[in-house]
Amino acid sequence: MKTAILAYLMQPEMKQATVKEIVLALGVSAQQSAQVQKNLDELEQAGDVIQRKKNSSYQASEKLGFIKGTVIGHARGFAFMRPTGGTVADDYYLKVENVNGAYDGDLVLVKELSKATADLRKEGVVVKIIQRSFKPIVGTIVAYNKSYLECKVDDERFNARVFIAKDDSLGAVPDHKVVVQPLEYYEDGEVLARVSEIIGHKNDPGVDILSIIYKNGISTEFSAETLAQAAAVEEEVAETEYANRKDHRYETIVTIDGDDAKDLDDAVTVRKLENGNYFLGVHIADVSYYVTMGSPMSKEAYERGTSVYLVDRVIPMLPHRLSNGICSLNPHVDRLVMSCEMEINSQGEVVQYEISQGVIHSAARMTYRAVNEIITDQNPQTIADYAELVPMFQDMHQLAQILEAKRYDRGALEFDIPEAKIEVDEAGKPIEIHMRERGTSERIIEQFMLEANECVAKHFKLAKLPFIYRIHEEPSEQKLENFTNLVANLGYPITSGEAKISAKTLQQVLKAAIGTDAEAAISTMLLRSMQKARYSEISEGHYGLAAQYYTHFTSPIRRYPDLVVHRCIREFLINQQTDDKTQTTWKLSLPEIAQQTSTAERRAIDCERAVDDMKKAEYMLEHVGETFSGIVSSVTNFGLFVELPNTIEGLVHMSDLSDDHYEFHQSQMLLIGKRTSKTFKIGDHVEIEVMSVDKDKPAIDFKIVGMKSSGRGFRRNDARPQREGNYRSRNRQEKQTEKGGNSRRRDDRRGSSPKGKRNNRRKS
Repeated sequence: MKTAILAYLMQPEMKQATVKEIVLALGVSAQQSAQVQKNLDELEQAGDVIQRKKNSSYQASEKLGFIKGTVIGHARGFAFMRPTGGTVADDYYLKVENVNGAYDGDLVLVKELSKATADLRKEGVVVKIIQRSFKPIVGTIVAYNKSYLECKVDDERFNARVFIAKDDSLGAVPDHKVVVQPLEYYEDGEVLARVSEIIGHKNDPGVDILSIIYKNGISTEFSAETLAQAAAVEEEVAETEYANRKDHRYETIVTIDGDDAKDLDDAVTVRKLENGNYFLGVHIADVSYYVTMGSPMSKEAYERGTSVYLVDRVIPMLPHRLSNGICSLNPHVDRLVMSCEMEINSQGEVVQYEISQGVIHSAARMTYRAVNEIITDQNPQTIADYAELVPMFQDMHQLAQILEAKRYDRGALEFDIPEAKIEVDEAGKPIEIHMRERGTSERIIEQFMLEANECVAKHFKLAKLPFIYRIHEEPSEQKLENFTNLVANLGYPITSGEAKISAKTLQQVLKAAIGTDAEAAISTMLLRSMQKARYSEISEGHYGLAAQYYTHFTSPIRRYPDLVVHRCIREFLINQQTDDKTQTTWKLSLPEIAQQTSTAERRAIDCERAVDDMKKAEYMLEHVGETFSGIVSSVTNFGLFVELPNTIEGLVHMSDLSDDHYEFHQSQMLLIGKRTSKTFKIGDHVEIEVMSVDKDKPAIDFKIVGMKSSGRGFRRNDARPQREGNYRSRNRQEKQTEKGGNSRRRDDRRGSSPKGKRNNRRKS
């Protein structure tokens, strides 16, 4: 009935209609008019229709030009609104005066005020708050009065003042980090809440990271039902489970992972065939055999969506009993797998393949370090230690080079941006930040996982069966044009003559910048120009990989979409359940799965990025007043960002460029001195001094050595401009997921006590 009501109100000639008119139009009986009214009330509550109070008629919100979406707040009072189902490219900018009492996370209706231009987003105004966000909030307790406490919210985007009645505080005291649940919103920018959990004292070891985990809504504990199901799983594979599985136990199969990896979900084997082709076997832990649809483990894995990798811990998608036990492809024990076996010719083309379920017995638990010592360093001792496996590693290297060359030739983009590894002590304090190495063995596994992912995706696409794909859409023409202008000003003009810039052309720009000071910055700028990869039930290809078909098949221990892919394999290929009813059931469920897992992935990335940024800032607390050499990584209208060799970035604020008055030239990404014509551009070498650090924001301020500081630091409690995220860490996560294997300004004024206001303020 709701669908019918909306369809009627959305007719081109329709302006507004009363309940009586809608009842007549739908052809329902007079007795059903109450049901029509009920549906209209629900549609109004959801923001899909608007009631005109004068004549009690209804109009479709969309026909009035209203757009429904979620508010994304900002510390300085303005906000953005992302339309439901939209991306960052669809966001509306909301000026402070147009936010109209909405807060971060609220569902609202917005009316468009202006269209987007080359330099500005679309602009809108909030016309209705449909639903307040009652998601939990993380913050620090501060004293207020005898009856109430105040929670200073960590998330600067949520710029309301939050109060807690002492009776609802769980005994929290000032300086406790807490999770609070909003109860009521008031029109004067205050929120009444209750404490739902005390995380700990803000200075206790580990509480800083826990606060970020809670802030991102990530669960650290499994439910009792999930743990009970995991405990019931056998620790070893029984021979009775080998039925209808290919037996790979006598093949030479190994895992290759990091030294500290415990969830080994992929194993590989390679051999040269008599016809000159290569045989590549990619064997993936058969998690779907143990984590069945509808079970407690599956439901919780679906909510988590992915494992989260932080500097001092992993928050797994599955209980450790599975992820480190029966599902981990540990050496010298039998394990159940899903396999993609491929024959690949000298051009890197898969000439034949088989997707099946099987059982393996891993011959060795290899590390990236050891394989690099064999292939790259040719370490005699390591070669002797693994003498029987060395010929296979050499074949792996040859095959990986062929596959990498194939992808490069078709235009795959390689964002080889430096990545940092943060070492912390037992108390969680950062003690060292060094660069992650990406050697030959890492590239080998990356290529093999990519090949398996493409092969499985292509099979399902050509078979026209329901499936979940990993897609990466083409960047917008406007973003590509902006990137083209920027790199041209850095000395890398794009003169391909193409009507539409191809990935192959962009690849050439990245190649030309290799080894230069601008290499990392150009890679980062191009990455910002890209769309975000996501999951979809529709195969639209992967732009960054220049792949026509792509999915995530290779990490079901740590990613839910891979688990779904395995279920599709079991349902359609192994059990041969391809009837219309089964296919329809899958087709109806996959869009929601794709949306949920894409959202969960972004949540995990945000959490990982926030922890990395905080620990980098904490590390620099020990270096305030020291000088370093760095490279300008970005230029903005409020200053320039400088990146140090260990990937830590800091802001040189415009007010601290004190030797001249600098003007920002956006099209060229330059700061030019008005008097001296001195310029700052991406890739420039500069000497900086660490001026101030705020771990909580987190933020690092630099100044150019030799320039007098304005003394601003963080002492003025101003809203420090921030770039849109840390693209270094985002790139790390994106690269890991595409590989498939193992990335406030607060109002401090004290008003009257909120006590008693629950009844005399209108709740909004």
